Amino acid sequence: LWAENLTKEHILHKISFDMEPGEMLAVMGPSGSGKSTLLYNVAGMDQPTGGQVWLGDVEITKLSEDEKARLRLHRMGFVFQQMNMMANLNLLDNILLPAIQANRGRDGKSKEELNLRARRLMEKLGITGLESRRITQVSGGQLQRACICRSMMNEPEILFADEPTGALNKSAAGEVMGELVKLNREGTTVLLVTHDSRVASSCDRIIYLLDGRISAELRMGKIVAGDEKQREEKVAKWLMEMGW
Repeated sequence: LWAENLTKEHILHKISFDMEPGEMLAVMGPSGSGKSTLLYNVAGMDQPTGGQVWLGDVEITKLSEDEKARLRLHRMGFVFQQMNMMANLNLLDNILLPAIQANRGRDGKSKEELNLRARRLMEKLGITGLESRRITQVSGGQLQRACICRSMMNEPEILFADEPTGALNKSAAGEVMGELVKLNREGTTVLLVTHDSRVASSCDRIIYLLDGRISAELRMGKIVAGDEKQREEKVAKWLMEMGW
């Protein structure tokens, strides 16, 4: 995936970057720097006023709205700070929603296959036993794990996350980031926006936005067990140099 020369009402200026398959990239910067705008442009939710965005050999910026919607459904996953779950559905049915939509038609997977995948994802993310719970009957961390399950139902190539731990306490945030790192290690590319240096320290690379421009970049490499504190200190020092 790569993006170049994105502009949207002068929020972003001469942005150019790429991502390798399997990479985990964090976008940081002060409020108003264009972090979420960048994510929405790259994911095809907003249309930039100039430049190009590519996913593999597909130029997203040339697609129609319907084509972009199908691309997001089948090749992308999304996790947001505001966990947009349906209050009238239980956790399992919320997780199944995008997969049911994607598998409509004669050649789609059966409901039984989808149900099995949803339950396996719930088991992988440690929320087995909560299938029949309403969204008001689980903790914030459990709900965000369910959101990650939902985002992975269609086996996306890339996962976009906008402040995925922003509404969680420190413990729950650490657990959710641990799950995102696991998914990344299994091959899912992850692009996330965060204001949390601890979250960013789990990523392979960090891009720092300032006034709509990429002002700095920090390459971290893959996280390994026991390396967490050193990585957090490295990111904190780097952010101080950025004036964070």
